[in-house]
Amino acid sequence: MSTVIENLLLRKQKLVEELEKAQAVEDRDRIEHQLEQINTALDFLDRPGPKGGR
Repeated sequence: MSTVIENLLLRKQKLVEELEKAQAVEDRDRIEHQLEQINTALDFLDRPGPKGGR
């Protein structure tokens, strides 16, 4: 599980760097959309599971 989170965080870092350099509105929109998806995935993975566990 931690590998998935690490990969998402690495991807997020790269996207933030791309966003800083992006000049075209379309590129910025695409990057921001991908960042939203990563943040959603991280939020989902960070939630505590049910008490029964998996």
